[in-house]
Amino acid sequence: MGNSVLDGRTSAVFGDGIITKFYTSAAWIEGRAEAQLKEIVGWTGVQKIAAFPDLHPGKCGPVGCAVLAVFFFKQKTAYEIGCGMSLFQLDLPTRKLKLEKALRRMRILGKPASKDQGWRLEDAGLPTNLFATSLGTVGGGNHFCEVQTLAEADDGTRLDRSRLYLLVHSGSRGFGNSVLGSVPLGAYAGMQGDCDTAQTYLQDHDKAVRWASLNRQIIAERAAEALRADLTPLVDAPHNLLARHGAGWLHRKGAAVAGAGFVPLAGSRASASYLMAPTGQHDTLASLAHGAGRRYDRSSMHGRVRAKKSDIDAMQRTSFGGRILCEDRDLLIEEAPLAYKSAKSVVEDLERTGAAHCVAEFHPLLTFKKLRDERRS
Repeated sequence: MGNSVLDGRTSAVFGDGIITKFYTSAAWIEGRAEAQLKEIVGWTGVQKIAAFPDLHPGKCGPVGCAVLAVFFFKQKTAYEIGCGMSLFQLDLPTRKLKLEKALRRMRILGKPASKDQGWRLEDAGLPTNLFATSLGTVGGGNHFCEVQTLAEADDGTRLDRSRLYLLVHSGSRGFGNSVLGSVPLGAYAGMQGDCDTAQTYLQDHDKAVRWASLNRQIIAERAAEALRADLTPLVDAPHNLLARHGAGWLHRKGAAVAGAGFVPLAGSRASASYLMAPTGQHDTLASLAHGAGRRYDRSSMHGRVRAKKSDIDAMQRTSFGGRILCEDRDLLIEEAPLAYKSAKSVVEDLERTGAAHCVAEFHPLLTFKKLRDERRS
């Protein structure tokens, strides 16, 4: 095994594969996540891995990395195919938002969309009945729809500090789950894209990516309607997907697509989020960190956070004066700020390693996650 250090990042060769780490020794990286990196780089056909400072252990390998391989491995995108983040600007000035009224109106996101979405699916090249009742719903886990204020921004972004913004994090909901669930049990080994099983999966995968993007758009539209505002899409960056990359296959698991535009980087619901400008370094595999990354897994959070009523109430308010709309007690505990790394530290490591630079900082004002009567998902 050989090692080299360039601009703060570290590259290591394992057999035929190379792992490039875009984080410094100061990053909070669990040993199990790095062990998973070494396991994956040993898979047949894996050529390169780009690992980012939000790296943490996952069920099918670490979250927060991009993997380039000769074959493709369907388990690397897991169930949330197309999951990503979309940023929108509202035409609503910050000074005009009435927080308590907005909090009540945003509850609409906890209910299925009332409008027929068939035409939206058709416009996206999808069947009109494809999980149509789930469109416009946030889901569970770490997904959210958040109203944000713009705290700082570079002049080149042309972002208006007087306006409010929406950051939406969601995916393909039950559709992505069904795509992976339909794959034969013996089909998890690396595959070329020319067999019938692979072709069927790839077609369904691409539909799930389009469905997830449309879902984020409709969530934002429902939130904007609730706030009596119009919205302008700024960024749509998926971070769970498979794509062709040269002669190989690029697997992104918790690694945002980083092309020529900006990439949102979410904090916890009680900390700042950021907008990053990728530098285009080749070793990043056109990818970037998508958030703070988990520090502690969900199950362990139930022993780390007190669950008295006063503690639960406190978790629904932030130091920025914002509110979190989540009526699922377990989810609040699992998604408590303590569960996450410092998003600011992730940003600093991306800058130190030359992967990207920060162009804007947003503060949470109102975060929708889940109502009491929603099914846990």
